[in-house]
Parts: sequence; structure tokens; C-alpha cells
Amino acid sequence: MNPPSTYLAEALAILDRDASRLEKIDRYFRGDHDMPYMPEGASSEYHLLAQRSRTNWCPLVVETPTQALYVDNFRRSEEKTTDAEVSPEWKHWQESRLDARQGVVYRTACEFGQSFILTERTRLGRVLSRVLSTLRTVTLYEDPAFDLDPAAAVYIKRFPSEVRAEANQRGLAYVWDETTRYTLEFDGGERNARVIDAELHGSSQCPVTRFTAYTDPEGRAWGVVEPLMDLQDRFNQTIFDLLMAQTYNSFNVRTVTGLAPPVEMEQKGDGSYGPKLDEENRPIPSRQYLNASRWFYAEDKDVEFGQLSGGPLDGFIASAELALRHISSTTQTPPHFLMGQIANVSADALEAAETSLSRKVDSFRSSFGESWERVFRIALSILGEPGADDYLGEVVWRDLGASSLAQSADALGKFAESLDVPKQGLWPRVPGVTRQELSEWADLKTKQDQDMQLLAELQMKMQQAAKVTQSPGASSGVASTAPKTRFGDVNDTAAAA
Repeated sequence: MNPPSTYLAEALAILDRDASRLEKIDRYFRGDHDMPYMPEGASSEYHLLAQRSRTNWCPLVVETPTQALYVDNFRRSEEKTTDAEVSPEWKHWQESRLDARQGVVYRTACEFGQSFILTERTRLGRVLSRVLSTLRTVTLYEDPAFDLDPAAAVYIKRFPSEVRAEANQRGLAYVWDETTRYTLEFDGGERNARVIDAELHGSSQCPVTRFTAYTDPEGRAWGVVEPLMDLQDRFNQTIFDLLMAQTYNSFNVRTVTGLAPPVEMEQKGDGSYGPKLDEENRPIPSRQYLNASRWFYAEDKDVEFGQLSGGPLDGFIASAELALRHISSTTQTPPHFLMGQIANVSADALEAAETSLSRKVDSFRSSFGESWERVFRIALSILGEPGADDYLGEVVWRDLGASSLAQSADALGKFAESLDVPKQGLWPRVPGVTRQELSEWADLKTKQDQDMQLLAELQMKMQQAAKVTQSPGASSGVASTAPKTRFGDVNDTAAAA
């Protein structure tokens, strides 16, 4: 185990190395893209069109898969709780308000390639999980490609450059290893660090968990924004060229030959009117505006009026559509999400169009699910609850696919009838069902079973009573030796006979 200052120095080196890359990714996600190419000395009008040409597709490409990611439950390897009870894992989930905050984890991981969750005991004694900034957090591994548990994690709460020089404050960082949380101060020069506080965090592992979208054998992580940046620049350049052509070359130009333009007139010093002259003593032509309410005529028969047609814009539009198709195929985003063409599309066609997206979402679920399971194990370890070493539990993802409710109901019915799958075991696969609804269904099913059992017992007793009244002894006037049964308003007819 290395000293915390060693971990801090390594983390600062990694943040310095990745700072420009992560800042550019963050900038592109927020729509602050590089300007399209324009010639040197371009006018302010060029710059205005360049600003308007930037169309940000990055949030849509990030939101599309993350909106299909929603953890709805956690299933332990050996379920020890009834449907009405709440497991310690799910109680930790609710106390940390992760129903709403899980979306931040997925969006950040898809944007930068990784995000981080810290699980720790608060000053009030509660064990909560919260999101750490990707731009300030580093996890260190012995084998970064395959290890899920980091050897240490570093979070920079304050850089030295973020404090005022006159305050004489240093940078502040937190370092977690397998047993202890350290608080360190450091400067921006030689970065010599000093431990100012140390306390046990209560977990058997480093309490920081990394969520990754894509990784390689070198342990490098990337998301969906970084491969999109070149395509985003290409699309912006196409839109800029389209706006230039639309502004300067898309309209028709009226022409006239053989006609002297009218000149501006002014009053001279002697009170007469004459042509207004420029600095070179030449008449200044007056500007003529042509609209739907005005028309031109000429007295000379040799005057000719004409028109120069505007340049076509179809090529630019086709180029923009091609760029969108490239974005769609590269990011596995359904084309109708980008094009907006969804009229008269059946559920089967939608499902076919979203097949690639579904595979992408399944890949994210596999990666993020392992990370959530580690978060639960860390929380149970700090709480001292059993299950901290349970590696067979799994999170349950909500089904947010494009299939209709009728299709899902038909498929689940066939599972129950043709494959003899227990019906209650198929309840979690109903689209949109929540854990609370499953618990209510289980209670209603238990009550229904009890009512059916009581009804069956009632029917059996009534049948037994009917047999007593119809026995041979009762019809011949001989007392029956069968046991007498009374239930409700059923009379002992045998005794009456």
C-alpha cells in the first residue's frame, strides 16, 4: 500500500494529461464547438452566420441511450425478504435518492466515458452514495483493464489555482485507499502534499466506484461524444456553407440594360435643383427597391429587363442529410431520432429501427450493472449488513423498449401457457411496472388465494351437507348414522325426518 501523497501525485499527472481532452468533450456537449472554416479577414456577417450554423447533436446522442437506462429493483442471490419488505440494498438506493440521480451517472459516463460514485457514512451516521465530478476524480488500479475494485481513488476538492493568492490557501484533495480516507493539502508548484486528516471509511474496499461506457485493454475509457466531434464539425461546416449560399446566392436578381439609372437630386445654393455629386463630381445614382407593389418601365425600346436565377440549395441539404446518416450509423442512433421522420410507422418497424440502439443499451446495462452491484456491496460493508460478499446479486432494469403493451402481454402469456413458466415470475417483465406495484400485486394475489381457499372450503362443506340430506336412511325414515354437519342456514333434515 502506497502513501496517499503518491496516489495524489499520480492522480494530478493523469488530470493534467486528460485536462484538454475532457474540457473539449465538455465544451462540445454544451454546444461550444470549434468555428467552421472561413477565409481570413472574414466580415462580421461571416462570423454571425458561423455562430448560427452550429447545431448541437451531442446532447441528443447522449440522452437517447441514457433515457432507456433505469434501475427499477435489486435482486439478491438468495432472496431472504418477502415481497412486502425492502432489502438493505434497495433501502440504501432510496435513501441516496438514486431514482432521480442515476440519470446523472449515465449521462456523465456516456459524455466523458466514465463517472464516479462515492459511498460513505455521513456525519449524521447515514450511509449514502453521491456522484463525484469526472473532471476532478481519478481511480487508480493495479490492472486498469479488468479490475473493478480500485486500489485508491483521488478527488480534488480545490485546486491551488482556484483560490485567491492573498488568501495563501493550498489545494485540497481527498484520497481513499482500501481502509482509510485521507485529507491532504498541496500546492501548484512542486505539489508537495501534507496529510491533515485521516479516518477509517468502514469499507473493506475503496468506496469509490467507476462507471464506464467503453474501455480498452489499456484501461482507457471513452463515451459517445468524443467519436462524434469530427462528424459534428463536418455538419456545422455544411450548415455554414448552406447559410452562406442562402444569404448571398439563393435569391433571384433583377437586371436591366440600356437604361440610365435615376440620380439623387438636391437643392443648390441658388435655389435650383440638380444632381447630387460625389467627391469626384459624379452624379450619385439613387437606390431603387423592387417589391410586389412596384414596377419598372422604360420609354426607350432598346431597354431590356432580365433576371439572374438564384443558386440551388439541394446539394447542401443532401450533404447535411448525409452527415446525419453518418452520425446515426456511428453512434447507433435510430435515423428517425435525427431526421424526425416517424409518420405512419408501426411498432414492428420502430423496433427494427431501434435494434442497434437496443444492443447499445444492453452493453451499457452490463457495464453499469456491475458497478451498481459493487456500490451495494460497499454500502452493506459499511453498514455491517450481510451480503457484502454477495457477487451473485443483480440489478433489475426497467423495460423501456419500443414494443407495445399488447405485444408484451401476448409474449408473456405465451411464456406462461406454452413454456409453463409461473405467471407470478413473469410480473417483473411487465413494461413499466415498479417495485411498489409488484408488492401490491403480491398482496392482492395472496388475498385472492385466501379468498379462493375459503370459497373452496365452503363449497366442500355444502356438498357434504347435501350428501347427508340425500342419504338412504333419511329417505326411508331410518335415522342416519352419518355425521351431522351444520353450516350457515343448512338444516339437519335427517333429524327432522
